[in-house]
Amino acid sequence: MDTIKLDNGLTVAYREAGSGPAVVLLHGWPTSSYLWRNVLPPIARSCRVIAPDLPGFGASDKPVDVRYTFELFAQVIDGLADRLGIDRLALAGHDLGGPIALRWALENPGRVRGLALLNTLVYAEFHPSVRRFVADLRDPAGRARMTSPEGLAELFRAGVADPARLDAEVVDAVVAPFRTPEAREALANAGIGLQYKIFIELGERLGGFGAPLRLVFGTRDPILPDVAETMARIQRDRPGTEATALPECSHFLMEDDPATVGELLATFFAGLD
Repeated sequence: MDTIKLDNGLTVAYREAGSGPAVVLLHGWPTSSYLWRNVLPPIARSCRVIAPDLPGFGASDKPVDVRYTFELFAQVIDGLADRLGIDRLALAGHDLGGPIALRWALENPGRVRGLALLNTLVYAEFHPSVRRFVADLRDPAGRARMTSPEGLAELFRAGVADPARLDAEVVDAVVAPFRTPEAREALANAGIGLQYKIFIELGERLGGFGAPLRLVFGTRDPILPDVAETMARIQRDRPGTEATALPECSHFLMEDDPATVGELLATFFAGLD
């Protein structure tokens, strides 16, 4: 992995592969660019793929004295594009990375070639499971439980279709960045920092999004149980948006079926202007 230092002083780690038009892959909570490791190669056949560890995650800095806002995460995309000499790019966002990618795309319409969303949330009408997640992370006991090694391993296993197929090495790679109390504190803060009012704006502005949009999602998702409804609502708000439902996949669909997810994304990104 390589690193860059943002103008705000934070160091961000990222994976890079391939050449051609740029694609930026954004992970969610509590993962990192590691989640894209098996999806990245097929996309890299025709694109230059960059997968950062967002601040608070993976090998990137995990400050406890900042708010993890849409603006902070946008600085990662801007910083990578600036340092790597990228003007226009496409994006994919999973989980928390979805609204981050969508907000950046809406704010930078002239620079966006396309956007893919995978098992994510977009609208301000949060499912009760999301509201419980936020409430737990605001509660000291809840955040300690959820960000503990046991809690993170439990959540990751719950988000795949067949936990028995997960190697211990994979689970450990997800848990390992959060060994210290400070890292776990940052992770909790990163899960609740996105401003609610911007989710309202995302829903209001989605219909005017002009770039190609692609939806891919696992239907067996206990973490975002309303994912199918979210994807259907996106299609209603933005007619013509293509969606692929994967009935054998769960929330972390890149773990369940990386070959299918990789090829679907590779085809989408290769076909963009």
